[in-house]
Amino acid sequence: MQEKKLGLPSIVATGVGLIIATSCLLSIGQGASTIGLPFIITMAIACAFNILTAFSICELNALMPNLTGGMAQYTLACFGPFVSIVITVGGYLTCQTIMGSSEAAMFGNTLSNVLTGVPIPGSVYSIVLILILLGLNLFGVDMFAKVQNIVAYGLIGSLLFLGIMGTIKLGTGQVVEQPAVLSSKPGDVFSLLGLAFFLFIGVEFIVPISTQVKNPRKKVPFGMVISLVAILVMQIFMVIGFSHYTPWDELGVSTVPHILYGSLLYGKVGTIWMTVISLLAVISTLNTAMFSIAQICSGMAKIQLLPSVFMRKNKRGTPYVGLLLVAAVMILINITGLSTSDQLTFLILTGCTFWISSYIILHFDVLILRKRLPKAPRTFKLPFGPLIPIIGIIGNGFMIYNIDSSWEVKKRIYLIFVITVAILSVYAVLWIKCVMKRPMFKAYQIKEVMAMESDLYQINYNPDVAKKLHLDAKPEIESMPADVNTGTRPE
Repeated sequence: MQEKKLGLPSIVATGVGLIIATSCLLSIGQGASTIGLPFIITMAIACAFNILTAFSICELNALMPNLTGGMAQYTLACFGPFVSIVITVGGYLTCQTIMGSSEAAMFGNTLSNVLTGVPIPGSVYSIVLILILLGLNLFGVDMFAKVQNIVAYGLIGSLLFLGIMGTIKLGTGQVVEQPAVLSSKPGDVFSLLGLAFFLFIGVEFIVPISTQVKNPRKKVPFGMVISLVAILVMQIFMVIGFSHYTPWDELGVSTVPHILYGSLLYGKVGTIWMTVISLLAVISTLNTAMFSIAQICSGMAKIQLLPSVFMRKNKRGTPYVGLLLVAAVMILINITGLSTSDQLTFLILTGCTFWISSYIILHFDVLILRKRLPKAPRTFKLPFGPLIPIIGIIGNGFMIYNIDSSWEVKKRIYLIFVITVAILSVYAVLWIKCVMKRPMFKAYQIKEVMAMESDLYQINYNPDVAKKLHLDAKPEIESMPADVNTGTRPE
């Protein structure tokens, strides 16, 4: 049996690693420059809704622990394969690949802007980074934990320090005299909820690595909440620091507001520091996304929502097919230049709409399993009956409505969302009817979903797949001849 290697620090690092990104730092600057310090209220509301989602995920994980497919398997046990495919592929795989590509592009753009004397296109830096992280992740969970802890804790520590220095006005730059509050109208505060949601997106990616966590039933919920609260605290200090050292109008038009803040806070030292921080953010996000998506693809393949080839693992236990595919798509997007276009922010908001929709489904999963299995043992159960999931559903729906302050932009996002759902629905119908040959909306039994994690399930129910993957069911305890004394009888 594989030894569990990840503790609470690695869990928090995973949550922080995916949430913190250069695009998130950009979102903080945009939100703060729009309404000033009241954006802190917007962030707190978005964080609270995401904590509710984290609690729902914790209850699902307590009922169905150690599932590498995460939400796909929860939803399979509640809604059947159709909803699982549409929501998981659209909400996670597609959206996260696009966001990862944008992070890689920002890494290249940052280096090309700093190293102006080196005639290397930014896309080259981006592709090299993707290849390096691909190689590191192919080494397996040990290398993943080492890289993740270094970049995540270094990143959150640096941002927290610079935010605090700006908050207490200990920078070497000149303090800006400007109103701290640009608008306190509830409509303006709520209109930025979609932008604020993006600041806390992705904490559920802790679940796929729960199989490598020591005591996951206690540490996974705790790690999720710590990750979200730590991010919120850091962002609050950053917003206050922005108000002290960065003019609101300059902050709103800057494409690199974090670097602008660093330069105004500590001059050249601050510029270099924030550049390093943004590069760490890219590495952290890409590293977490590539590893977690590969795990989710493997988990979805186990429950037949994706081709069985995604279950293939190398000698170090890494599901390399999903890892290679994600890296290849990210490289392709950076080569074509899509991830550097002005429409990328719009695409990210569209992806956020899908992601919020998947959170709504998670809350419904909790309610359905509460009704279907009210007496099933759960090591973690939400208090107040169905109240928290219902509040989560309403809150996430409210964030979809406020995905952007412009109604015209919202209509375009909704249109693309509907078209994407239609395309994924066609794929889901064809895959379920032709390959899975199961009812589209009939929920699986929990015991079957959990059994799919075992190689024995593939050997007994999918022998052709097991043969291709070279799966073999060998008993952990070998039988012994009858004449061997095991110490239970006298000689």
